[in-house]
Amino acid sequence: MAEVATNQLNLDGIIKDVLGSIDREREREIISRRFGLYDRRETLEQIGELLGITRERVRQLEKAILTRMRAQAEQGKLPHINDVQKTLTDHIATLGGVSRITDLTAVIIKTAVKTDYSKVSFLSALCPEIAVIDENDNFYLSVGVKKINDEKKIKANVIKVIDAIKKLAKPASIGEVSEAAGLKDVSNTRALASTSKKLATLNDRWGLIKWPLVNPKNIRDKIYVILSENGKYMHFNEIAAAIKDSEFKRKDVTTQAIHNELIKDKRFVLIGRGIYALREWGYSKGTVADVITEVLQKTGKPMHRDEIVKEVLKSRYVKETTILLNLQGKLQFKRTAKATYTIA
Repeated sequence: MAEVATNQLNLDGIIKDVLGSIDREREREIISRRFGLYDRRETLEQIGELLGITRERVRQLEKAILTRMRAQAEQGKLPHINDVQKTLTDHIATLGGVSRITDLTAVIIKTAVKTDYSKVSFLSALCPEIAVIDENDNFYLSVGVKKINDEKKIKANVIKVIDAIKKLAKPASIGEVSEAAGLKDVSNTRALASTSKKLATLNDRWGLIKWPLVNPKNIRDKIYVILSENGKYMHFNEIAAAIKDSEFKRKDVTTQAIHNELIKDKRFVLIGRGIYALREWGYSKGTVADVITEVLQKTGKPMHRDEIVKEVLKSRYVKETTILLNLQGKLQFKRTAKATYTIA
């Protein structure tokens, strides 16, 4: 059972009284089922089939009922509506002037369930001072305080935030995003960003939802995030431990699974025994012998072994003896003078 936060709204009692103000049972059924006040939300077709009327008729009735109830709310004739509106607008203001319904409900109900979100959504739709952003491909179901952020202003500012992130071209703190978007209130910028389905956040950085660094979709993306955050090479055991300690939604992956993905993905380069780095850091795949060959080819002349070791260690995390053994044991290299080698 949902736990109501101290001094907050008694949603069940309020919903019962508000629905009780609707005279006709059929109209109460339509509203409660369309908003999912007691169970899952139902479609126009499902409700029409239940009540023996057309889909279009259900839509017409829903619109008429809500219009009537909003008019009653503006006149203060709906039960509890003034208290509801004050409580909701106060919370929305503290959340940045805009809020997803899920976040707003979480403030009102400590352990909210799906029907609680529906109830808060329904009550918000009745309050004259609250702007509602319907859920679609671009937005989560959200609300704003009209005198701070009406629907038009919310959508316009969200576009500013998205454009700012695109110009930054990399994940950024909300402060950086706010400045780039020309918005003064950082908390409002964060609230606006959270309403958009085009954006995501991870480790206090915001970016486009298609960017793996803020929205890793699979194990490989999570590995990429961990290595990027670390800024240098890591052993696959360290990567596994970091994923388990991360903020990722799903992090119950095995070390073996992580190692397998490291081997498959071209973004990762093996640079030592079980040690991986990102290709974008300038690493390329190949054995120690391949790297020695590349070093000698780049120089174009024989090199002292100490210089070869120094250059190879820039791109491989191996022991010096491993490099020397490759120099001395591979037929592709030949010694031209004391401790000096070139390509055979």
